Amino acid sequence: MEYFAGYLVEQSLSIDNLFVFLLIFDYFKVPLQYQNRVLTWGILGAVLMRGIMIIIGVVAVQKFRWVTLLFAIILFVSAAKMLKETGNDSKDGLENNAVMQISQKLFRTTTEFDGDRFFLVERGQRLATPLFMCLLCIEFSDLIFAVDSIPAVLGITKDPYVVYSSNIFAIVGLRSLYTVISKAVKDLPYLKPAVATVLGFVGVKMMAEYFHYTIPTYYSLLTIGGLLSAGVIASYASKRIRKGVDLYSGEKHDRLTS
Repeated sequence: MEYFAGYLVEQSLSIDNLFVFLLIFDYFKVPLQYQNRVLTWGILGAVLMRGIMIIIGVVAVQKFRWVTLLFAIILFVSAAKMLKETGNDSKDGLENNAVMQISQKLFRTTTEFDGDRFFLVERGQRLATPLFMCLLCIEFSDLIFAVDSIPAVLGITKDPYVVYSSNIFAIVGLRSLYTVISKAVKDLPYLKPAVATVLGFVGVKMMAEYFHYTIPTYYSLLTIGGLLSAGVIASYASKRIRKGVDLYSGEKHDRLTS
């Protein structure tokens, strides 16, 4: 039950990753046939990076009780930020991306793609292609998202094996369903507020544990599942209502025109 609850939290938080991935791919104009290679290497980097962060997080929570409150605050801030977001992503932010600026100083770069290669040799110089720059941005974005997701799972369980496995399988599942989910999430406008509410709930759970009150895992699982289901159902219902209103408006306009 702890694993499944953690998996649901991680998979729902991965929705934001999808929007960022799509934005990064669009910014670098990465052809669809090359995106799979970037995602594969991005997942491998995430597996190693999150493993290290989870070990540090578990040890910190076990040795320092105040870290639990710190993680709860992080979740509250993340939930509030997610609720305030309008969903209108801007491409301007990537131009000032710290990874972009640092990597351009560390590597000689080119604006030309060379198939699905990360580097090419031109006039005796080894140059980083836009595909490699895209990979760096994706790895950096996953590092940022891990700051939210790892405390969220630690709010469900302190077992490092469960935390790591739920994290990794959620990421791998995201990679497998990338094409389908990236199109589906656009039709689910109320799913993001539901995810923000899940973060808030887990934050409350962590604060309760700090004051020696434990919320049962089955209750957490039901709450998380219920909130996510509500987000999907609300999105579907609003879409049907809008469709009905548009259809009625169209029919009324046709009658008036006649």
